[in-house]
Amino acid sequence: MIRVLVADDQSMVRAGFRMLLSGEPDIEVVAEASNGLAAVEKAARFGPTVVLMDIRMPDLDGLEATRRILAADRTARILILTTFDLDEYVYEALRAGASGFVLKDDPPEQLLAAVRTVAGGDALLSPAVTKRVIERFTRIPRRAPPRALDELTERELEVFRLIARGLSNAEIARQLYISDTTVKTHITHILQKLQLRDRVQAVVLAHESGLFDGDRRPAG
Repeated sequence: MIRVLVADDQSMVRAGFRMLLSGEPDIEVVAEASNGLAAVEKAARFGPTVVLMDIRMPDLDGLEATRRILAADRTARILILTTFDLDEYVYEALRAGASGFVLKDDPPEQLLAAVRTVAGGDALLSPAVTKRVIERFTRIPRRAPPRALDELTERELEVFRLIARGLSNAEIARQLYISDTTVKTHITHILQKLQLRDRVQAVVLAHESGLFDGDRRPAG
C-alpha cells in the first residue's frame, strides 16, 4: 500500500487530491498538512511513502519542508506540486532531493502514475515541464563534472546522456536496442557510481555541469 501525505495550504485542493487518491485500491492518504511545518511534523509521525508537496505554503515553504523531511529520512519520496511556471523554488527543491514535480492541472491519471512511479523508487519530471527544466539548466553557471564520471562505462555514459535529455526507460531501451531491465541496471550503476539519489539528481548534475553540451564525451 502506498501511503501518501498531501501538503497544500488550500483545503479544496487537499480534498480533491484525497478524493482522487483514496479511490485507488493501492493508495491510502494517511495525513494532510496545510503548511510546511505541519508537513514536516506529519511526515515524521506517519512515515508516508510519498509526500505530495505544494511548493508555496505559509509558515514554511515546500522547499524548506522538503529539506527537513529528507534530512530526517533519506528514504522519503517528495513529489512537488505546482501551478506555477518553473521558478527557482522548483529547481532548488530538485537539488534538495525531491523526486520530481507535476503540475496541479495535469490529468488525474498522470498524477496517479506519478505517485506510483515515485513510490516505486523511480523519479519523475512531468512531460509538460521536462523540456523547460533542461532549457533552464542550459542558462546557469557550470560547475565542474564529478571525478567519479571516469568510472562510467561507455554504455553507462550513453544511458546517462539519454536520461539527461529526458527520455524514459522505455525510450532509452528502444534507442539503444536493449531491454528495459538492462536500462534499469545501467541506471542503478550510474547512480551508485556518482552517489546520486535518483534520476532527477542525475538530470540536475548533467545540466548544471554541462556534461553533454554539444553531445561530446565529458571529461572527468
